[in-house]
Amino acid sequence: MRLWKKIALYLAVMGPGIITANVDHDASGITTYSVAGARFGYSILWVLVPTTIALVVVQEMIARMGVITGKGLSDLIRENYGVKSTFYMMLALLIANVGTTVANFAGWAASMEIIGLSKYVMVPVGAISIWILVLRGSYRAVERILLIACLLYFGYVISGFLAKPDWGDVFMHTFVPEIQWDPEFIILSIAIIGTTVTPWMQFFLQSSIAEKGIRRDEYKASRLDVFIGCGITEIIAFFIIVTCATTLFSQGIRIHEASEAALALGPLAGNYAFLIFAISLANASLLGAIIVPLATSYYICEAMGWERGVNKTFKEAPQFMWIYTSMIVAAALLVLIPGAPLVFLMVLASVVNGLLLPFVLIYALTLVNNKKLMGDYVNPKFHNIVSWGTIGVLTVLTVIFVITLLIPIGVRYG
Repeated sequence: MRLWKKIALYLAVMGPGIITANVDHDASGITTYSVAGARFGYSILWVLVPTTIALVVVQEMIARMGVITGKGLSDLIRENYGVKSTFYMMLALLIANVGTTVANFAGWAASMEIIGLSKYVMVPVGAISIWILVLRGSYRAVERILLIACLLYFGYVISGFLAKPDWGDVFMHTFVPEIQWDPEFIILSIAIIGTTVTPWMQFFLQSSIAEKGIRRDEYKASRLDVFIGCGITEIIAFFIIVTCATTLFSQGIRIHEASEAALALGPLAGNYAFLIFAISLANASLLGAIIVPLATSYYICEAMGWERGVNKTFKEAPQFMWIYTSMIVAAALLVLIPGAPLVFLMVLASVVNGLLLPFVLIYALTLVNNKKLMGDYVNPKFHNIVSWGTIGVLTVLTVIFVITLLIPIGVRYG
């Protein structure tokens, strides 16, 4: 009976951890993994191991704060560090997340076109659908739909098996690091970490836990939710890289977008693999287009002290609803405008996210060690060592990543 009670408790708490971690696999994330696998094959798989450790450490810390304080990260930053610094952080995150939302709608458009549907029809259909889903649904209903959408990510697992890789070779490269001093290898390794641990997801996870009302006695179930979400995330990333390494790398095919990977899979791994990869990209793009604007609306409203929540109406939470609506409309329109600077917006989003990530993590770590906020749930000494080490490594890699993004722009426009 106790086992069934534990299962029932987990099912009640389940959601925020799994959804947040899986939405890492939006259009930008899938593109990163696809390009990495096609360019360097299995040799880049080992990067997923330290990335998983970093993701678990950061997400568990954020989830714990959400459960113990019952507040979102923006709330805590405003209360402890003031409105001014919070405002500038929110403004930068808004700019970055508009670019990320554009990337997701661009991924949705590309996936629709490769299966023969016009983006001029499907982008508006997608935008209207997700707008209705969030603005007319309850938190529970939205969460259930997002969890079902997360299941579709396992299409990448199927694609991986259909590609028929050499599993002995795959696992050897996963657990035996092979460092290449090729600049592109280093950039893609940093990009894998950067697309897995992002600023917006920390705010979304804590806000989701706070809105769901998860209590202290449910903390262990919430932590399990985070661990399962992180595990699923890295399994999906693993199979995307394996699929592209087995099919594209072995043939010397270079790609720049996830949609190109889907198209190339047809003649190499069969039409089923091509179709599954394309549908999974569509699902990931649409899921990202839901969550990123939703996360933005949450943390901006928290920071400003405005009403927020999926359960609210336009009249009850006008700022929350308008931020969400405006981001979806702006991103969808930009994708439909011929000649719109989509690549520039996506690069700008990556740069801003990269610059903000260290600040967000430092804020989170100082807050989680605040005895007045967390009581007995502050980080233990060992956890702090691991956390600060993770932040240090992510900060160094982020600086390198931002510099590598800015240099081509400087050469182009200098």
